[in-house]
Amino acid sequence: MMKLGVNIDHVATVREARMSTYPDPVEAAMDCIDAGCDSIVCHLREDRRHIKDDDVWRLREVVKTRLNLEMSIAKDIVEIACKVRPEQATLVPEKRRELTTEGGLDVVKYSGKIAEVIKKFNEKKIETSLFINPSKIQIDASKKAGASIIELHTGGYADARTEQARLKELDKIKRSVEYAISLGLEVNAGHGLNYANVGDVAMIKGINELNIGHSIIARAVIVGMCQAVEEMIGLIE
Repeated sequence: MMKLGVNIDHVATVREARMSTYPDPVEAAMDCIDAGCDSIVCHLREDRRHIKDDDVWRLREVVKTRLNLEMSIAKDIVEIACKVRPEQATLVPEKRRELTTEGGLDVVKYSGKIAEVIKKFNEKKIETSLFINPSKIQIDASKKAGASIIELHTGGYADARTEQARLKELDKIKRSVEYAISLGLEVNAGHGLNYANVGDVAMIKGINELNIGHSIIARAVIVGMCQAVEEMIGLIE
C-alpha cells in the first residue's frame, strides 16, 4: 500500500505569522500520526522561516514512526541533521526568496557535494533521499551519488494548465518511476499534490510514499488535522 508522509511546515507558518507559540507543529504531527500517516516531514530552512531548530528536536523526541528532515546541503544544516539523526533526510534545492521549493535538486551539477553529504549520513545511519525532477539524467546522477531513495518532483503535473500537459507530465512521472526502480532505487513523490489531483499519481505502481503538506494543512483549517489526513489517506487508497 502506498504510504503518506505529511509535511507540517505550514503549521509553523501560521505560528510565525504572529510570532506566537501556537499552533504547535509537534502537536499537529502527533495528530497526523494518530490519523494514520506513515511519516512526518519538516523542512529546516536556512532562514528558519517556519520550522525552527527546537521544533526539529522536539519532533525527534516524539515521532516514533519515521521523521523525514527536508534540508539543503548547507554545512550547518547537515551538522544539525547528523546530531538529530532523523530516519530520513531529503536533500532539496533552496532559494531564500522562494515561496516554496521551485524545482528538483540538480544532482548532476552538485554531485560531488551531494555524495559527501550522503556519505556522512550513511555513517550516522540516516537514509538519504534526493528531491529531483522526473528526469533520467537526474535519476542516473542520484544513483551514482549513492542515494538509496529519490523523491520525484510532481510540480509540473500539479501546475499543468491543460489536460494534454497534465497527461504528458503524468507519463513522465510514470516512466521515471519505472526507470528508477530498475536501478534499485526506492521512489517517493510529492509537491503540489492536493485532494483534487492526487488520485492519478496514487495509481502509479512503484511509488512508495507521497509527501504532501500545504493542501493537508489548508484542509485541516476547515475540518481538523485528523480528518484532513484521513481524507487524504482515503484518496490514496
